Amino acid sequence: MRGAGTVVAIVATLLAVLLGGIWLGGHPAKLPEFVREHLIGGSAGLNVEATELIEDSYYRKVDAHQLTDGSLQGMVRELRRRYRDRFSDYFSPQAQQRFDEEISGHFSGIGVEIQPVTRGVLVARVFHRSPAARAGLARGDVIVTVDGRPVAGGEPGRSAERAKEMILGPEGTAVTLGVLGPGEKAPRRVRIVRAQIRTPITATRIERMHGRKIGYVRFSIFDEGSHALLRHAVRRVEREGAEAIVLDLRGNGGGLLEEAVLSASVFLPKGEVVVTTKSRTQGNAVYKTVGDNLPQRPLAVLIDRNTASAAEILTAALADDAGAKTVGTRSYGKGVFQQELGLSNGGALKLTVGEYFTPNGVNLAQSHGIHPDVRARDDPRTPQDEALERALSTFHG
Repeated sequence: MRGAGTVVAIVATLLAVLLGGIWLGGHPAKLPEFVREHLIGGSAGLNVEATELIEDSYYRKVDAHQLTDGSLQGMVRELRRRYRDRFSDYFSPQAQQRFDEEISGHFSGIGVEIQPVTRGVLVARVFHRSPAARAGLARGDVIVTVDGRPVAGGEPGRSAERAKEMILGPEGTAVTLGVLGPGEKAPRRVRIVRAQIRTPITATRIERMHGRKIGYVRFSIFDEGSHALLRHAVRRVEREGAEAIVLDLRGNGGGLLEEAVLSASVFLPKGEVVVTTKSRTQGNAVYKTVGDNLPQRPLAVLIDRNTASAAEILTAALADDAGAKTVGTRSYGKGVFQQELGLSNGGALKLTVGEYFTPNGVNLAQSHGIHPDVRARDDPRTPQDEALERALSTFHG
């Protein structure tokens, strides 16, 4: 019995050494064949075999990390193609860092919000005191090139994402844009030095319509704690005498589901359904408001094609549960939610793991977004905000 125990101990030690070698950076393809057969099998083994063949036989030297990135991107592309999934993605370590910065509302860039148009991307908003503002960029400008590369072409949403990735970059570095102003026929070159940008989460003011004071509240992102800022913004316009409120969610791409529920709780009494979710791996759930809402007032919600995810959840809850008027253009139509899964290389897979439904049981992907009660489109080439004017007019009488 002692001899058998010794053999087991030796085998365990050898396996530990082999696995330790893999963990410390040894390529699995370099293991002895009899070990590789037992440790690596199936599709994983095929990937290792292909990587080894490419590294050994390709006519140029290949970076194994780039091969791994390409393989992961290929798997995600297949999910997107086969299941028409626009949202699953693979983030390399560098892309993951940029994504984390962006959703935190604190990132390095030039300080603009952009929308896809035929010739490139439209500057829909310029942040106050940002590098873009100092360089003279204005609402209504169209960015047609970034560092000499055109940004138009391809699927509109993807082209805007590509342009955003090209514009973002390390603090202190420069980016050169080709910019077309309204009425201009040839783009001008604008060189901008990137800086740290903090996305303003809320903005407020009092508007007047037919003698009534109406509170305007812009809400830009659903990151951690943002519902408290929304509550503070609503209370501010109420203290200034607002009889009704316009909640502007245009350009709000969403964020955390929990923040959507807590944001709805600012307006709705306890126990109202905000959203239900269904997931093969995580089960089904119903999310309800938590209480401590502010006094209810007439409410209109401004939306556009870039209102998505948590912003759509909040819009639908206010429309279904509080009868809020929706004003603007059709929203994005994101009826699924994702989970971010970290990888050992510092990157991550963002995978679609379930679907969500409005309080009335509608999946917004299937309904192609929220269709507003009052259609209105802002023209960024004019000084006035036509969509906001329509939203204000809903409170007439």
